[in-house]
Amino acid sequence: MPAKFDHNDSSVVVIIGSGAGGGTLAHELARKGISVVVLEAGKRVEMTEFQNDEVAMFALFTWQDPRTATGSWSVAKTSPDLPVWTCKLVGGTTVHWGACALRFQDHEFKPRTRYGAIAGANLMDWPVDLKEMEPYYDRAEDMMGVTGTHGIPPLPVSNHGKVLFAGAKKLGYTKYQVTNMAINSLPRDGRASCQQTGFCVQGCTFGAKWSTLYVDIPRAEATGKAEIRPECQALRIEHDASGKVTAVVYADRTGALQRQKARIVAVAGNAIESPRLLLNSSSSLFPHGLANSSGQVGRNYMRHTTGAVFAVFEKPVHMYRGTAQSGIVMDEARLDTRRGFVGGYQMELLPQGLPSFAQTIIPGGWGRDRAWILDHYANAAGLWVIGEDMPRETNRITLHPEKKDRFGMPIPNIHSDDHPNDVAMRNHGYQQGESLYKSIGALKTVRVSPYPSTHNMGTNRMSEKPRDGVVNQFGQAHDVKNLFVSDGSQFPSSGGENPTLTIVALTLRQAEYIADQMARGEI
Repeated sequence: MPAKFDHNDSSVVVIIGSGAGGGTLAHELARKGISVVVLEAGKRVEMTEFQNDEVAMFALFTWQDPRTATGSWSVAKTSPDLPVWTCKLVGGTTVHWGACALRFQDHEFKPRTRYGAIAGANLMDWPVDLKEMEPYYDRAEDMMGVTGTHGIPPLPVSNHGKVLFAGAKKLGYTKYQVTNMAINSLPRDGRASCQQTGFCVQGCTFGAKWSTLYVDIPRAEATGKAEIRPECQALRIEHDASGKVTAVVYADRTGALQRQKARIVAVAGNAIESPRLLLNSSSSLFPHGLANSSGQVGRNYMRHTTGAVFAVFEKPVHMYRGTAQSGIVMDEARLDTRRGFVGGYQMELLPQGLPSFAQTIIPGGWGRDRAWILDHYANAAGLWVIGEDMPRETNRITLHPEKKDRFGMPIPNIHSDDHPNDVAMRNHGYQQGESLYKSIGALKTVRVSPYPSTHNMGTNRMSEKPRDGVVNQFGQAHDVKNLFVSDGSQFPSSGGENPTLTIVALTLRQAEYIADQMARGEI
């Protein structure tokens, strides 16, 4: 049975957020016998509420609290009120994600060493490396059921994927495959196998896709050591005179303020809400925000260099059928500065339902070209360029000086400017994507600017030295021993791979550390 803890119980670990980091940490600690309270700002949605309807599910999942955007990035112009796409519900973005589960490459853990100094970029090596992370990647892949690893067979390639692979072969690429995905190719771990319905990011109606909503969180509750409190939005973290955190103040589903005492607090609200919470938790001891003596809270925001290429062919492709992101081309993910940029990028399948396709295919361009493409929707194919973007101190999350949310807390502003390296990488990806489709007879290709960001990273970066970041190699705040960060905001760099697998691997490692430190009486 799920536990129920008193607000004055100061022995609990309070976890803020229930996605890839928070949900995994709750399960790992609870199964070790540690009492956990999870504060989730969104509702608890059951799988029976999922629909194969992208419009309805967007409204059900999406965090639509007010946010603002500034900077030269295109999203600030095309989507200023929704600059990032994060989810507000139990399970967080693991309900929405496409389930592409890739490991970071060795060089991506050491970008400052491997890339050198780059003007305008705040590059820093991770305080961990691939060798240290490999056993945790192994555990994460096995736990999540990542296809193509640990003897788990890959998913079948869709027709959309066959088109991608045909173009990749024509260009001379060799590293194209069905993506390693946290979606069951066979029944496994009490969950069904993928039924190839094509609505992966609208919530998997079969539970084949790994999500903390119906995997880790129910298992955490079953230990009797975890309580999940949905519709409870954290507003600030309190501390004592020594700087040790002692409680989280939150608004419950009625809007009433509550205070949950805590032995440890782990912040896992994503790379927007986590720094926002720390900044909103300023005090006389921490005048610039909790755990922010370095001034790095909110800085170094990354969202991956992205762009999309769509193509229309003479014959049907039916890109909306099959597992959404099942195909990938990885040849350009290598470290090769001869292309005019450091880092690398993937080319992943990007199927879109007709509503979103119609909205984004030629932004602002109503007319004959757009009508022709929409008339040939069944013949369209799409790929997403996703690559490593440069961390910049000026790309950051700040508190809006005037606008507040319904609880009276300043809302976040997301400021981002593309680095020249990001622009060069995106343009290279556009060119290669168009060449790929044209090589197999595309009648027309279209470049689409970046969408609202889904891979949000870097705003509470981990660092070896306290002056350079917010947390250490275990996600433990340099300034506050019993405060942790458990999401993608701790990434010092973005790599060129989807971040969820790395978030989960880091969390597994963090859970071991927290349990050990608690047992030793260190925290």
